[in-house]
Amino acid sequence: MTEDNSKRPPHGVHMSDAEMKQVIGAETAAFESPVPTQVISNGEFNPLPQTPKQKQVEALIKEYGDTYGEKQGLDRRSFLRSTSGMAAAFLAMNKVFGPVWSVDDAEAKDSEAADERAEKYRNQFIFDDQTHFVRDDFDKEGLLDLGHYAAKHWNPSILDDIPMELGRYKLQNFLKEIFLDSDTKVALVTSAPFDEPDWWLLFNDQIAAARDAMNDVVGSRRLLAHSVFTPGQDGWLEEVDRCIEHCKPESWKGYTVGNPLAATAKGTSWRLDDEEVVYPFYERVVKAGGGRATVCIHKGLLPADYEKTWPEVWKTATVRDLPKAAKDWPQINFVIYHSALRAWLEDPAPLLAQFESTGYVPWSTDLARMPEEHGLTNVYADLGTVFANAAVSNPRFAAAFIGQLVNEMGSDRVVWGTDCVWYGSPQWQIEAMRRLEIPDDLMEKMGWETKLGAPDGEVKNKIFGLNSAKLYKYDMLEEYPQISDDQLVKIKSEYDRENVKRNNAFYGYVPKPK
Repeated sequence: MTEDNSKRPPHGVHMSDAEMKQVIGAETAAFESPVPTQVISNGEFNPLPQTPKQKQVEALIKEYGDTYGEKQGLDRRSFLRSTSGMAAAFLAMNKVFGPVWSVDDAEAKDSEAADERAEKYRNQFIFDDQTHFVRDDFDKEGLLDLGHYAAKHWNPSILDDIPMELGRYKLQNFLKEIFLDSDTKVALVTSAPFDEPDWWLLFNDQIAAARDAMNDVVGSRRLLAHSVFTPGQDGWLEEVDRCIEHCKPESWKGYTVGNPLAATAKGTSWRLDDEEVVYPFYERVVKAGGGRATVCIHKGLLPADYEKTWPEVWKTATVRDLPKAAKDWPQINFVIYHSALRAWLEDPAPLLAQFESTGYVPWSTDLARMPEEHGLTNVYADLGTVFANAAVSNPRFAAAFIGQLVNEMGSDRVVWGTDCVWYGSPQWQIEAMRRLEIPDDLMEKMGWETKLGAPDGEVKNKIFGLNSAKLYKYDMLEEYPQISDDQLVKIKSEYDRENVKRNNAFYGYVPKPK
């Protein structure tokens, strides 16, 4: 007997009531490290408990924070918010997991060395194709229930340092985390659809309004907008027509599972290759885009009990429906969010062992091989959420995962996304990608030829921004120079002069401490 999904809680997440009782807000329970020391969920999958190796990493980061911080005249917390603290976190991961990250002891020991490296890359073009905030009138305290529970039952003092307010998920904090606390230059704002309208994080008009207001104020194109489309809901094609006329989105976003809260409750799941239901949408957006369009699709990232609680619907979270749709609509670029990677259902070490033996990772490998197996040139892999948690849980798996996408799908078809602000500032993810390299033995075993290379080398520059610039028609010759002297640059310069440090907070979910 399957669970009645209509009784799943309105938390804005996939997890059931029983699953929600097992987790707590990461902003209150996770150690404030420059890089997370355990898997953090954005609410779309069950977070794993902290592993023994992650506990070792956390202990080392604390030790480095004390020893290196003292030498720089800083307490642990201040040190871990510095560029040296970021380097120390990667040193700790290398010591525990093996040398995957490119980092030098000098960066942790010497603040000038760390600052010099940060300055070298701060102007790199980084386009984040998956970012979130919630509307001003969003009042669903489900996003905060876990934090309030922690304050009441676990550690009341947390409210002294991080007030539990919905403001952390709203526009002001979004702008701080994305643009002031990271090297992100351009961001695409997205949302998620629900059968109940009051649960939408942002409505389509609000996404477009935020984009227009932000870009008008700063004097350049810093924000881009999605419009969310919802096959199966009443009047959805009329909403598409309205968005084409009034919102003018740079891209479109859809969830083939339908309503993320209760995927099987109202039968609103759908397939990309449904000619009767979805093809009229493709026709509209291609025409509106002058013959081209970009459509972003949520795939993968399911809760652990997906086969039981999402019977049949879970299949729409795979990429089985992509080949036909992509062949039928070569005018559309299909960006697959989360690279269709199935959520962590266990410690990824066995998954890594499986990959090294077979070369296969459930669902994401299917996507990576589509250009070769199906001759597709219009499918792309986004890294939102999955790179973050792969990097934290098993860096070698992160290298294998990115290595497969780059070598089998092609470096031209991998795009940067972080799913922030759920993971706090995206700077740690940016640093992780800059420092990541595929181990030589893995390259040889897989028969790969393309290394990831320098932080600002050809491959990483494509992933960080150049691929998305092409997808979203962002003119690097005309538009990019404008952001070097816009109002946001001036605001960030003042922010840096005041020496404001990022807060190292994360806003997702982790298992409740025992």
